[in-house]
Amino acid sequence: MLSNYGIDTKDIHKDFAYEYCIPQLIAQQATSTPDAIALHHGNDSISYGNLNQRANQLAHCLIELGVGPNVLVACYFERSFDLIIALLAILKAGGAYVPLDPAYPTERLDFMLADTQAPILLTQSKLVRQLPVTNARTICLDAAAAPHLSLPETDPPALATADDLAYVIYTSGSTGYPKGVEITHRSLLNLIFWHQQAFEVTANDKATQVASPSFDATGWELWPYLTIGASVTLIDKEMSLSPVTLRDWFIAHNITISFLPTALAESIIALHWPSSVPLRYLLTGADTLRHYPSPDLPFALINNYGPTEATVVTTSGRILPASSQESAPQHNQPPAIGRPITNMQVFLLDKQLQQVPVGTTGELYIGGVGLAKGYLNRPELTAERFIPHPFSSDPAARLYKTGDLARWLPNGQLAFMGRIDQQIKLRGYRIEPEEIMAAINEHPAVQTSLVVAREDTPGDQRLVAYVVCQHPMSISDNELHAALAARLPDYMVPSVFIQLNTLPLTPNGKVDRAALPVPDNAAIRRADTNDAPVTPTEEALEKIIAPLLGLERIGRDENVFLLGGHSLFGTQVIMRVAESFGVEMTLRTLFNAPTIAQLAHEIERLILARIETMSDDEVAHMLEHETV
Repeated sequence: MLSNYGIDTKDIHKDFAYEYCIPQLIAQQATSTPDAIALHHGNDSISYGNLNQRANQLAHCLIELGVGPNVLVACYFERSFDLIIALLAILKAGGAYVPLDPAYPTERLDFMLADTQAPILLTQSKLVRQLPVTNARTICLDAAAAPHLSLPETDPPALATADDLAYVIYTSGSTGYPKGVEITHRSLLNLIFWHQQAFEVTANDKATQVASPSFDATGWELWPYLTIGASVTLIDKEMSLSPVTLRDWFIAHNITISFLPTALAESIIALHWPSSVPLRYLLTGADTLRHYPSPDLPFALINNYGPTEATVVTTSGRILPASSQESAPQHNQPPAIGRPITNMQVFLLDKQLQQVPVGTTGELYIGGVGLAKGYLNRPELTAERFIPHPFSSDPAARLYKTGDLARWLPNGQLAFMGRIDQQIKLRGYRIEPEEIMAAINEHPAVQTSLVVAREDTPGDQRLVAYVVCQHPMSISDNELHAALAARLPDYMVPSVFIQLNTLPLTPNGKVDRAALPVPDNAAIRRADTNDAPVTPTEEALEKIIAPLLGLERIGRDENVFLLGGHSLFGTQVIMRVAESFGVEMTLRTLFNAPTIAQLAHEIERLILARIETMSDDEVAHMLEHETV
């Protein structure tokens, strides 16, 4: 059980077998246990045999369309069986998948499609209208006449090798545009095999899939289990809104291992749990873990660290209660981030690339099998961040320069110490503030800006933008928010905008971050007009949204995200709108219509579109039971 964590070494080496990639490993499971359940979602399930056959049909279609090794295929799905089938089919065809998040704005999707030049885009019928104009061949997997449905269900030949690309994930970029990280099968297989051994995964395990499709943790939640015959349950986002509900669901569904983002994991471990539960391991990561588990927690809490450029996980370790002997030396500090996983190396170096002693903070460099190939179409950035390995005899070996700071603890664990630059980690995402600032500075009214992450209230970290306008021009918070929402993902749009006459400077001319004003919640500027809601739909929305923001009233033209809303708040609004009005919206819809007036107009449009497809009896029933 977690035997690697007892070895005091910075480089645990093991020769894994890389001759079979994910498609062949899953096909083996489909052959040996075709009726075993591979995936659950709500009340539906899909067997290994059916999963493999459906992915095979799509793979044959992709091969006919020219997909092969290192050909990129875009995927645009909500969490669903179709998403998993698409990812597996692309790998079976030898290609590499590029996940696109339905919550992303059109401009960002357009950039990613242009950057990858993906010849094919796989999606669902209900999402097609949200897509930007593209030259890619678009295939809706749920369409009745989808081209793959008549093709063979047999396994295609193995086309990709361990050194071919498995996927490309886009992360925030310091140049103003996102960058695509290229991950090979070998790197992904190393993660899979380490995970299966470290957590003793068997076909009897029941795991979960929680992460956004565009988050690299999705592959970690899927492939270690599907390649060994375990089952994976897809969890809808609303389930994570209530830690108590999620805990009870874990117990009722006999979940044995799960990954949860840090904030949710901290809420889960703070709850009371029965003394005996099926859950063996709760994995967390992506943010700084701040709390130790209770001695009574009936499962192991595993903290993990790793950038996308190192295939999800670089270091990992069990977090013991703060009162335990092993945790005692660092009980005044956040929990450690563990030790390097199998076939990964960590070096803490100074500016001269010399290793620093135990207890001394250094910049964290990563080496090993899990390193990405590089950045798609960015050879200069790849050379800058992936440097020759100064401690290896292999001339091809590289180290990835993370920009993170860490120090070795006496017990061989790593302590995360922050960043060497201004990169921000927020809700599991690494954000380059330069990308946000570039988007702000493009507005003609803006002279310059600075974006920082502030945590003036413990546990409430948020992005704050300080903006200096061109004299004598000005810009409203609503206008700035709308401009950024059209270009950036929701997690990159600041929740507070503060306009200054000038940015404060130090005597040597640098921005004096310590002198930046603290956001005053009482003084945050509200919309120019705070007119009360005027229609029944607007009044109903105010009753839904105001309590979620802790407010009594909201003006019809006030931007809810500038009043404290965030993505989890948005999910709650979407759920309650569905209950009250009977219409389905995406988080992107709310982000594009962030005022009560705009959202009411969008809801009424959706209701009218729905009514046009209904019979008179269905309309009468809707009017009787739903708020319209």
